[in-house]
Amino acid sequence: MKLIVESGATKTAWRAVHQDGRIVKYDSAGLSPTCTDIGHVNSILREAVPALNPEGKVVEEVVFYGAGLVSSASNSAIADGFALWCPFAEVSFHSDILAAARALFGDGSGVVAIMGTGSNSCLYEDGQIVRNIRPGGYVLGDEGGAVTLGRMFLADYVKGLLPENVEKDFIRQTGLDYPAIVRKVYKEPSASAFMASLAPFVMSWTSEPQIRSMLQECLESFVRRALVRYSETAHDPVAASRIGVVGSFGYACREYLHDIGREYGLEFVKFVKSPIDELTAYHIGNM
Repeated sequence: MKLIVESGATKTAWRAVHQDGRIVKYDSAGLSPTCTDIGHVNSILREAVPALNPEGKVVEEVVFYGAGLVSSASNSAIADGFALWCPFAEVSFHSDILAAARALFGDGSGVVAIMGTGSNSCLYEDGQIVRNIRPGGYVLGDEGGAVTLGRMFLADYVKGLLPENVEKDFIRQTGLDYPAIVRKVYKEPSASAFMASLAPFVMSWTSEPQIRSMLQECLESFVRRALVRYSETAHDPVAASRIGVVGSFGYACREYLHDIGREYGLEFVKFVKSPIDELTAYHIGNM
């Protein structure tokens, strides 16, 4: 039996591929390098592994994909947890950008774009990541992510630049005033998650020209500052013009991205909200 795990900070998607072809699905809280507490990891695995493997069969392999998995030290708590709950399994760790690439293109080629709370991208050629333009995080980058759209919206709100009807609706729906926003952005934890949470509200107002322009600038900056640049070093210029997107924010923006892509000579060929099912299919094909 093989476990395929795709984890973010808040949610982990699990798939167990059994020898008889059954695929068992399970969702849990996030597992990330910030989960240095083995007790926290064990509490998740204690429920996940039996749910995925109720017959108690031997787990032969675990393939784990997650953000920030850059060294054996950063993986240690998660690795220790799997050693306890899947003691006979070979465990491998991979980045979230490789998960997106395999979900979108398998062992083929194209440009990969992660567009969720934040953003990331890479040039993927013949099953290998050959170039990654650093995402920079929500302070220095994350263009094309929901956090950037939320930040742009709040910047206009605090400066009094929003259309009056949009501002009134925002206050009515959220109850947030200037002091509350400053507190959430600068004093409370998870500022990026707060700003990203505003994206659905912002997108509900794209009938307003100013808000639509804001969204287009958020998306176009990602295309301009990252995606279009991969053609500079690509061995296959055609592959470098084919963009695949993973992430719920990117999926929601797909019509805008199609239009922006045409302006830059790019074709957005695939949109996937979450990579886990395509990733599972990739691994089944390589078993």
